[in-house]
Amino acid sequence: MTSASVEIVYPPSATHFLTPDMNLIFDPPVSVKVNRMEQRVRWKHNEFLKRGIDQTRLVLDRNISSSDAFSFSVIGDSGTGQYRGDNPQRRVAEWLMANNRASKFILHTGDLVYLVGACEQYPENFIVPYREWLVGGKSPRTIPYDQMTFKIPFLPVLGNHDYYDIPFLYGLIARILAPIQRFITNQVDVDYGHQGSHQGDVFARAFLDYLKDCNPTQLAKHIANHYTAKTETGHCLQYRCEDFTRLPNRYYTFRQGDVDFFALDSNTFNAPLPSLNAPNYSAPDNTTQRELMSHRQQLLVHRKQLLSNLPEEEDDTIKEQHAKLEQIDEQVRDVDKQLNNLYAEATVDFGQLNWLKQRLIDSWQNPTVRGRVLYFHHPPYVTEASKWYQGQTLAVRYHLRCVLDAVKTAIGPSCGDRPIVDLVISGHAHCFEYLQTLDTGHADAYTNFLICGGSGFSLRRQRSEGSVLTETINGEMRDVAKSHQFVGRNGHGSEKRRPYSALTIEVLPGTPLRFNVHPHVVEKYDHQWQEYTLPSLCITSEKPITSTSM
Repeated sequence: MTSASVEIVYPPSATHFLTPDMNLIFDPPVSVKVNRMEQRVRWKHNEFLKRGIDQTRLVLDRNISSSDAFSFSVIGDSGTGQYRGDNPQRRVAEWLMANNRASKFILHTGDLVYLVGACEQYPENFIVPYREWLVGGKSPRTIPYDQMTFKIPFLPVLGNHDYYDIPFLYGLIARILAPIQRFITNQVDVDYGHQGSHQGDVFARAFLDYLKDCNPTQLAKHIANHYTAKTETGHCLQYRCEDFTRLPNRYYTFRQGDVDFFALDSNTFNAPLPSLNAPNYSAPDNTTQRELMSHRQQLLVHRKQLLSNLPEEEDDTIKEQHAKLEQIDEQVRDVDKQLNNLYAEATVDFGQLNWLKQRLIDSWQNPTVRGRVLYFHHPPYVTEASKWYQGQTLAVRYHLRCVLDAVKTAIGPSCGDRPIVDLVISGHAHCFEYLQTLDTGHADAYTNFLICGGSGFSLRRQRSEGSVLTETINGEMRDVAKSHQFVGRNGHGSEKRRPYSALTIEVLPGTPLRFNVHPHVVEKYDHQWQEYTLPSLCITSEKPITSTSM
């Protein structure tokens, strides 16, 4: 497989999900996401170029020796205010804060504020739940969302909900209804907000080094004050806890304990490919289109039935119905994306993918680096019931394979039997899952994948088809991945369980990399909250899973 081209081709049309049958959410096109984010960080501005500054590199102020074990925490898909008085997101955060003080940093796999990344929802859906991690957290409601400073490195990536927008008219209606919203919860989703993310602008103002409004003098002074760290790729942004805690870009890399971490924005390479027949991606036909249209119509009928049967009282049943509606809407959006791209070339952020390819090659050529970890929002492999077959999942898998195949070709035999990356972490699927790929025929074979997307929002079940993922390759069905642990919604009726989760990952000394993964669970069962840690997963990039948890 050849590597991706450096040219980015953007189609003129946006991907919109605005129909009378479903919720009023639309997703900006890839070209808008890329261009707007570049403007916000002043991408490749002359002030950065003349100083030799790497705008995709970050240095944390807590350096770790490669001879020491270190831990970090992972959360994802958490930013909900729907559970006002009894918030699972807050329960997960409290557990981490009380039991994981040794964590050196926190990764967030995206979807920080549901449903459309609105700035007015940051206080309830982010700042209040995570107040102990913030400077001034004793009075969280006084902290502006665009002036947050963290006590511990907090390193998020963008999720799809962090890019979503809603029409102006809907936002206006929501503002008018705000005073009586709590009386009509079963008809108005309180997690919409009055406005959307403004094409990711809210996330950028909250977490990125937002420089769009700086004049030349201000920009030069800012760079001199904050881009003071020095690495082999040039000067870069210095992350200083309790002082200046901004990220340089929507994708970036940092190094801890001689391990390279790569944060990606998968929202710009997840557009479904022209055909669903992965991984060969043969030309689509009319049957494919008819199947997609039929599936979409079935989803919309199901959604209409749910809306007509919503109970009047506000209880767990309403929350359950809203969760099902959100799941159906997301599936419809994925189908719409597939239909939009059925006969057209998918829009892909090749600039980011080529950056990743080159940085992985550089990482392998650096003898001091002992491993590599990727994290981003959309999982390439997953068995959660609503995500495993989606066009976005297959697209991310395909593009990741292209990059890893190109890296393997470039570095030759130096990687030996090790995978190109030691661990891939993602979210989007509302669960915790550990998978390992099998012989995929690509450079993502025998790679460890963790999904951490169950830290607060509605949970999902595992697919009924089982724990082994297959692909049709050259006319032959092949097993390509196996799920070794899944924690998500399970049971029925009075036995229904909702285990929300977060991870602590211990990186052990030595090469190849070894990880002890500790899944933490909080769940409300029989009207009581329970907190527990599942048996650790011992993961290595040398051989298949060895675990005491199964």
